[in-house]
Amino acid sequence: MNRKRIIRIAQVTLAAVAAFTLTGQAEARNYLNKLIVVRPADLPELARVTGQAMMLHATEDGRTFLYIEQNRGARLAIFDVTDPAHVKEEGSAQVGAPGSFDFVSSLGDNAELVRFRHGQGEAVLDLHKVKVPTLNTIQGLDSQGSTERLGDDGFIIANQPNLQSGANDANYQVVDISNPLHPNRVADVEQVREKITNDETGTTFLLTADGLYLIRRPGAEEEHDIHEWQMSHPG
Repeated sequence: MNRKRIIRIAQVTLAAVAAFTLTGQAEARNYLNKLIVVRPADLPELARVTGQAMMLHATEDGRTFLYIEQNRGARLAIFDVTDPAHVKEEGSAQVGAPGSFDFVSSLGDNAELVRFRHGQGEAVLDLHKVKVPTLNTIQGLDSQGSTERLGDDGFIIANQPNLQSGANDANYQVVDISNPLHPNRVADVEQVREKITNDETGTTFLLTADGLYLIRRPGAEEEHDIHEWQMSHPG
């Protein structure tokens, strides 16, 4: 075999390898750019049951769980969706809610505020045990207003403005969830004219017709004091 023929064979081989590589890259790009619809029949059995609401919850170890409310609030179906290509059914939890509910907002890393439909109140979903969540009602809490977290310690709910006291005044309900198993409505503050929060200490100030209210968070205050001490004592 002469030298020219050897060179020609090498050129043809390299061209074929390059074409194969380019084709593989194009196919990979096409796969990454396409949408994949996964149907209920291709998912675990509990995913084929009708649900009323759902939420995602990320854990500190990098996993992501999907909770689906089913059976009008009686059950939560639990799925590990960390890898969308391999959704895992993690069982279900019987939470015994009085009716259907919606997930309203996160309350820190391990709790979620839920609101029952048809004005039946609120509850806290405790997610410390991600595969065994519990639903804990809040006695006397009845509001359809906006919700604002107070760190991981609690939250406040603002009722609609009190028309008798002025268009800008609102009533607040303060809820302590430092123990998610026993959420506690600790105060009702009426006719709030203005609200501001000191993010450093976690203190919320409520200016009302009766004077000034403070909502303190000792845990946040301690963290602030430690941070200030560390800043003043470097090394």
